[in-house]
Amino acid sequence: MNRSHVIFVVTLAITIVVVITLASSISPVSAKGEVLHPFHLMKVKHACHHNCGGGSNLSYHGGTNGVGVETGSDKVYLVYWGSQWNNNDPSGEAAIQQKFFNGVGGSSWNNSVTQYCEGVSSGTVFCNGAGTAATNPKSVLAGFWYDNASAAPSKPGQSNLASEAINAAAHFGNTSASSNTTVQYVINTATGNNASGFGTQYCAWHSSTSSSYGNIAYTNMPYITDAGASCGANFVNSGSAGLTDGITIVGGHEFAETETDIYPSTGWLDGTGSENGDKCAWISSGQGAAADITLSTGTFAVQSLWSNAFNSGAGGCVLSY
Repeated sequence: MNRSHVIFVVTLAITIVVVITLASSISPVSAKGEVLHPFHLMKVKHACHHNCGGGSNLSYHGGTNGVGVETGSDKVYLVYWGSQWNNNDPSGEAAIQQKFFNGVGGSSWNNSVTQYCEGVSSGTVFCNGAGTAATNPKSVLAGFWYDNASAAPSKPGQSNLASEAINAAAHFGNTSASSNTTVQYVINTATGNNASGFGTQYCAWHSSTSSSYGNIAYTNMPYITDAGASCGANFVNSGSAGLTDGITIVGGHEFAETETDIYPSTGWLDGTGSENGDKCAWISSGQGAAADITLSTGTFAVQSLWSNAFNSGAGGCVLSY
């Protein structure tokens, strides 16, 4: 066997191990019997080479029961899951996250999502006023919950995370199918308790699950600073100020992707399956480079988002729209 064959076999073996490792934490049915839906990963920094998603524009993929984007009130609920959070937030992630979501609604950074819509035919690239557009309301943070009476699972699988999202829907009173079509739940795990694959394969992922409350969109949000530079530490800012960059880079990525592909992967994706966040992840220089943005609640590091409308319809990564 020559050297090139050895390299190929080793690479293939590593790829298989990675896939099996991640899949081992994923169950097709949640602990409550609800059917789990596909999940969509944000890759770690070293897995991207300038542009994770290629250059083609996003197109609509039909939605789930007609729902493909977040419309109307567009709400975010934050869940800090487990007693592991009690007096244990060394990077101050909860406070940073809450300030970000208290200010990001209505921002020019998030406004690019409003060019995408639902209620149009599959394959649509430009809505041009047709259908119902995704929204960018000023107040998106609808509430947060410390579900800390007992410990959350250490290294939870998808079924655990889906069940917690359903618990959150009940806690916040979103118990009808219609109440969950404009909502996303961010399930935050405490430091040292992140799901398998975090920091080596992905930084976060979003998915959905069916339930008696309808389809529920949720994000697996690990304790981002546990991964250091792999998930954004010092990606925008140097020194101690940049150690928490990843909290809002990753959080903003998942937020905007859920707005435009609420039930993956039936919303807006390109030909490779990449969403509006994937296509602009981990750009360090040039057009669409990650940067600080100033909101009413502070200054936060974010990545750019894909805009079909940019560059006369050729598309590209933008920090404002």
